[in-house]
Amino acid sequence: MVRHRAAHARAVLTGLDGRFTSALRGERAAARLGIALAAAFGTAFVTGLISHFMQHPPGWAQWPSRPVNLYRVTQGVHVIGGLATVPLLLAKLWTVYPRLLRWPPVRSAAGAGYRAVVFLLVGGALFQMVTGVLNISYWYAFPFFFTTAHYWTSYVLIGALLVHAAREWPAARRAVMTGPGDAVGRRGFLLTVAGAGGAIALTTAGAAFPPLERLAVLAPRRPGTGPQGVPVNTSAAGAGVLAAARDPAWCLTVTGRVRREVVLSLDDLRALPARTARLPITCVEGWSADAVWEGVRLRDVLRLAGVDDDAHVRVESLQTWGIYRTSLVAPAHWRDPLTLLALRLGGEPLHPDHGYPCRLIAPNRPGVMQTKWVHRLVVE
Repeated sequence: MVRHRAAHARAVLTGLDGRFTSALRGERAAARLGIALAAAFGTAFVTGLISHFMQHPPGWAQWPSRPVNLYRVTQGVHVIGGLATVPLLLAKLWTVYPRLLRWPPVRSAAGAGYRAVVFLLVGGALFQMVTGVLNISYWYAFPFFFTTAHYWTSYVLIGALLVHAAREWPAARRAVMTGPGDAVGRRGFLLTVAGAGGAIALTTAGAAFPPLERLAVLAPRRPGTGPQGVPVNTSAAGAGVLAAARDPAWCLTVTGRVRREVVLSLDDLRALPARTARLPITCVEGWSADAVWEGVRLRDVLRLAGVDDDAHVRVESLQTWGIYRTSLVAPAHWRDPLTLLALRLGGEPLHPDHGYPCRLIAPNRPGVMQTKWVHRLVVE
């Protein structure tokens, strides 16, 4: 009985393999989609590394504070480009999945190794796509920390992609460069895939690029929404800081490796020279929003405590939990005149959800590192 079932399965698979003869599944279409997909994955990998190392900079390297919009552009490309890659990935899988049904699936040890690489490539691509879409939708339907899993899976995916590309490049080059001209159906298929990706990019790009704001119907966060016209991810109530933020006894303490410890009330901060900066708040989910912030320069406050030019500063929030309740500010950022301890937004006192009474805002810095509800600066 078992042998009969196995033979029947082999016959079914062999029969199905012979039925997938559409030109849309030919080498030429698959090669073009594969080249485009490799470029998209490569771009996502590079911009993803920029995001990761901006949030977790190694001790031997620090990101500059200029250009102001560098992170806004790279993270916008990462998320918007990643979303636009979804139809491309699905189309590529549609063109090649009949190969998975070939019998026998493995003919040699080398073939088994390559099949394992393909499994990692397909599995990694689907994992990054599904979890990435869920993450920007704020639907955490998985039991692991997204950032860590997304980061390490990217190395698996790129490694498998490089092995696959090295093996398939001669055939892909031959199919693209010397193959017959496209049939009308194949050309229409490829244009449809490109159009779908372009439509997704167009309807999400406004989350990061203001000129396209009105078209951002698929964006998870749209500029102009939220308190004082700026989106937020974490509210004061949700962070459990509302009472502490509104406490009249709130003060800012500058401590650590300083010549003199400084304690400033809110009125003391307001009495310092006020500065204004137009800076974007940029989230790792890809959205960003320009805003006019007013407050005191971080460097002016640190100078009151006699801080050395090479010091690093840990900014601490009133929030008592969460991996982003503190952030580290390197010398290049705290010495930048655009880096503020903001007290006002758009000409009004900060809304509690934007970090009242005091928040950090700095150029070229991820939103999770623009610490809200600041109450302590620890110089290291």
